[in-house]
Amino acid sequence: MGRLVPAVTRALDVLELFLDGPDTWSAPEITRRLGLPRTTAHELVTTLVARNYLTPLPAQPGRYRLGVRAYQLGSRYAEQLDLAAEGQDVARRVAADCEETVHVALLEGADVIYVAKVDSTQAVRMVSAAGRRLPAHCTAVGKMLLACLPDGVRQERIPADAELTALTAQSVTDPAALHRELAAIRERGTAVEERESNPDVACVAAPVRDAQDTVVAALSISVPMVRWSEERRAELSGLALSGAAELSRRLGSRRQR
Repeated sequence: MGRLVPAVTRALDVLELFLDGPDTWSAPEITRRLGLPRTTAHELVTTLVARNYLTPLPAQPGRYRLGVRAYQLGSRYAEQLDLAAEGQDVARRVAADCEETVHVALLEGADVIYVAKVDSTQAVRMVSAAGRRLPAHCTAVGKMLLACLPDGVRQERIPADAELTALTAQSVTDPAALHRELAAIRERGTAVEERESNPDVACVAAPVRDAQDTVVAALSISVPMVRWSEERRAELSGLALSGAAELSRRLGSRRQR
């Protein structure tokens, strides 16, 4: 690899100040924060303004905010994102770590649709397919997604008189019980189901967020009951959280877990 170009690195350091800091900065503030020579900071700001990556604030002389060029680049990046492709790549990494089946799913109405899937390498494993649709309340990914809905929307999706389908004898069919479980999931940050969609499988799931911090998908790890235990549940919950956080970062989220 070639060497890093100091001037480019410093210019990117200036732009990255806007990621987690104030919406506006002055050249002296940039100088102090980055430890740059005053002349260098002013030259960087002047160049970024000239290229429309920064724009001066008329009402606050000497202060700058992100310019339209930064927005255009971010929008172009967002246009190129493909949740299914990114989800498949992340699922592959998670599956390599846990040797279990990993899914990424979306919520559609009261169902989940699996958009990415990587199979376990174990001889005993869950059999499924991308594109499959299941009742959300019977799956860990679905419960995770339902739990993250705004209260009013969640009540509309699962009204008090809803007739919830049972896929197994363990499926939750009482709307009130489901809403209590969803409240616990929101508090915990992960979802778990045991034998609710398949009598031989348990599953853990974590939420995937986009650049607006909206939950748009969930990532799950499915395990045959012969390999399930409380210790395994805790381990896989951590891996699901890490995988969901990685996919969230790829979608533009800046949230830490």
